[in-house]
Amino acid sequence: MKSKIRIAVGLSGGVDSSVAALLLKRAGYDVFALFMQNWHDTTGTLHGDCEWEEDLSVAKMVAKKLDIPFHFVDLSGIYRQRVVDYMFAEYEKGRTPNPDVLCNSEIKFDAFLKCAEELGADYVATGHYCRKAMVKKSTLEEVPVMDGGVPVDMVSGRDGNGDIAYRIIAGSDNNKDQTYFLCQLTQQQLSKALFPIGDIVKPEVRRLAAEAGLPSADKKDSQGICFVGKVDLPVFLQQKLTAKDGEVVEIFSDFYGTLEGYPGYGSHQGGDIHTVEPEANGLPTKEVTFSTGDLSLENMGRDDLENALASLSRVYRYKKSDGKVIGKHFGAQFFTIGQRKGLNIGGHKESIFVIDTNIDDNIIYVGEGHHHPGLLRKALRIANDEVHWIREDLKMEDGQVRNYNVRIRYRQPLQKAKLYQMKDYMYFVFEEHQRGISAGQFTVWYDESGEMVGSGVIGL
Repeated sequence: MKSKIRIAVGLSGGVDSSVAALLLKRAGYDVFALFMQNWHDTTGTLHGDCEWEEDLSVAKMVAKKLDIPFHFVDLSGIYRQRVVDYMFAEYEKGRTPNPDVLCNSEIKFDAFLKCAEELGADYVATGHYCRKAMVKKSTLEEVPVMDGGVPVDMVSGRDGNGDIAYRIIAGSDNNKDQTYFLCQLTQQQLSKALFPIGDIVKPEVRRLAAEAGLPSADKKDSQGICFVGKVDLPVFLQQKLTAKDGEVVEIFSDFYGTLEGYPGYGSHQGGDIHTVEPEANGLPTKEVTFSTGDLSLENMGRDDLENALASLSRVYRYKKSDGKVIGKHFGAQFFTIGQRKGLNIGGHKESIFVIDTNIDDNIIYVGEGHHHPGLLRKALRIANDEVHWIREDLKMEDGQVRNYNVRIRYRQPLQKAKLYQMKDYMYFVFEEHQRGISAGQFTVWYDESGEMVGSGVIGL
């Protein structure tokens, strides 16, 4: 029965996808390799020319060693349109995108998946460190699977009659969990996805590859932007974004002590949070005083709760007069919140970090020290049309509040937060202040079992 199930492995030339192919071949499936080329230009890359050609060569050798068919597809046009052009557009707006997330939702499990299906594939397998599971929506009963994660029902020709919900769960290797990069996948995409190494830790993957004599066994992991590689980001971005000299303005820590209404004012001081009304900074239409422990419909009522959440999650937009000009830069769009490298400004005891950028005025605002108040936020918000629920059956309703474990960037330790679903936004209030929250990045939330439940793009 297994041999009738045809699986395309996205063979990249790396050890992870190689071992994914190895395990599926050993399990008895009809496996073939599909290598995708997504980038030609080497502008700004740090590893030299034609890195993809080396990957292609290794991938071919792996396929030959495993005795599986090898196919090649060039998706560079779609990749530029859906991933790289999006990346340029986001930086131009002063936002910090994550192209690797789009690479998976728009390329690997969309354009690449369609190519694989045209070659007769029932599934696409990748070397991601994550686990996929399935439950029946009607009973929440777990659906049994065979080796490699193929549902038993698939073998008998049944598809679950639409009653299956697909889950993404953190990989067994805590140091390599890659669920974050899959946070925008849909149920349809997950129905076609397999992650054969999700239950294996990296050293074991290396051992299996070496034991099988795979040419990728000792190959270093890829770094940088998905399919582009490690880049000098300003040089890479200057393909489309023009460099322009601007001013660097330092905001000193004592500035916040005099600024009532600063997001988190009071929480930094250890007291209640009091907001006032400079309308240009997006505050509510009336004064609100609250403690983060009061944030509930029972304690505050609907209007006061929404006002408090809006106040707590807003981003203060600095003015040049708030600080002191200390240097020059080559373009605000080339910098992101929390960045330290590239500023080249001395005269400080501690490192200075970007705390805000103003694209219109071409000003970078910075603060001294890893724990500068301008780097810390207690809350963030995501517009409802930017929220993606991996499982619609877990979607929060208006006015609902839940506790989740949240990650605001890849490899960040999970952070405890309370999520509030309101009319226009979903609000995240964290137990601990979060450092370097950047608009444009993805926030991802998990339940206590490790299942990734949803994701969204951080707004201002």
